[in-house]
Amino acid sequence: MGKFFSDAVEKAIQYIYYDTKGGRARRGQEGMKLLIDAVKAGDADASCILARCLNGSQYVWSGHHFPEDDKQAETLLRQSALQGSAIGVLVAKRGGVLSLGLMRQMPLSIQEAFAIVQEKAAAGEPFCQYVIGNTYFWWDFLTIQDKKKSDFSNEQEFKAYMRENISKCEDWLWRAYRGGMYLAGQNLYSYYEKGDEGYIDPQPDKAKTVYKTGAELGYPNHQFVYGGELEEEGKIEEAFRWYHRGAEGGHPNTWSWLGDRYDKGDGVPKDEVEACRCYEKAYKCGEYQRCDMLGWAYFYGHGVAQDRSKAFQYFTKSVEVKESKYAESHLARCYLEGWGTGPNYEKAYSLAWNSQGENKQSLYVLGKLYCEGLGLPEDIARGVDFLRQANFSDAQEELKKYKKTLFGKWVRRRT
Repeated sequence: MGKFFSDAVEKAIQYIYYDTKGGRARRGQEGMKLLIDAVKAGDADASCILARCLNGSQYVWSGHHFPEDDKQAETLLRQSALQGSAIGVLVAKRGGVLSLGLMRQMPLSIQEAFAIVQEKAAAGEPFCQYVIGNTYFWWDFLTIQDKKKSDFSNEQEFKAYMRENISKCEDWLWRAYRGGMYLAGQNLYSYYEKGDEGYIDPQPDKAKTVYKTGAELGYPNHQFVYGGELEEEGKIEEAFRWYHRGAEGGHPNTWSWLGDRYDKGDGVPKDEVEACRCYEKAYKCGEYQRCDMLGWAYFYGHGVAQDRSKAFQYFTKSVEVKESKYAESHLARCYLEGWGTGPNYEKAYSLAWNSQGENKQSLYVLGKLYCEGLGLPEDIARGVDFLRQANFSDAQEELKKYKKTLFGKWVRRRT
């Protein structure tokens, strides 16, 4: 048994939440498996944490690539509360599933659950600190303390009570934030930036410290956000250093985003070499949004040495993941010429026909296939028409092989 939860749950929380700090987040899937097995074994706390993992990026780092299933998450939260998890009760309240019927059935009252979680939070458990902070941030303390406005003799007394309790979120959220719960930083930022409905005044100067702190703590997503804040201040070089740290830490899609910035010269000098480096890092991270850009770079030799075999690899992935017509047009050329693969005229024709309105390469491929009768009956006139539409150097060179006779028929020139 761990200090605060079962061994499985403590390891899972470490992998899923606390190891996000410092770019160590590489074991999220392992953490989820631990939770799934623990839930099957009847671990009530595991049901609560797993529910949050299924609730999407609002509740867990998107870099773990967990599936989203709000319906299953609700079921798990109810199960957690019914099985006697203190964090399950408070998170169920926060998740809007703590109905009166559920409250009657669960073994812990919400007051008992709060006391248990608060004790663990005071002993230094960051997830519990975050949960306690949220009871104040989101006003759940009203239910926990069984208070309502009519219990107070006047508006001033009620406002004083609200200010006293809401402000307690600040210390708890900071403890959680520094301890590994990056999510606490987002609520802290909101607390400082917006204040709270007439009870807490905005504190914009403090808001500016939140994501800077998160970036320095090593949270990849907050490194990216802090980079954005610096860029707004005109500190471009420093901003890009933080963007790169966020990308290195695994913040999703940041390498592709950086590649686009370098490719377009957006805020930085245009740099095709750096753009390709970023796109290739994205590819190695399993992010394939810019495979067509990598294919283009290797196909034409922009930012990298020309390598048609690599271009074939990247274009193939691009077609696979996003059905890119641009990639299809270049794959058609690869299949025609046998670049990165053996020649396959049937595939070349299919890809070129499907993408002919997208790119000159498709028109070139169709032109050559018809002119030479590769995989289909020869039709030089039709092939010439496609080559003329393609109208780039390779197509113009190919057109030199054909001429029109006095009778208006297109034929191959004698060599």
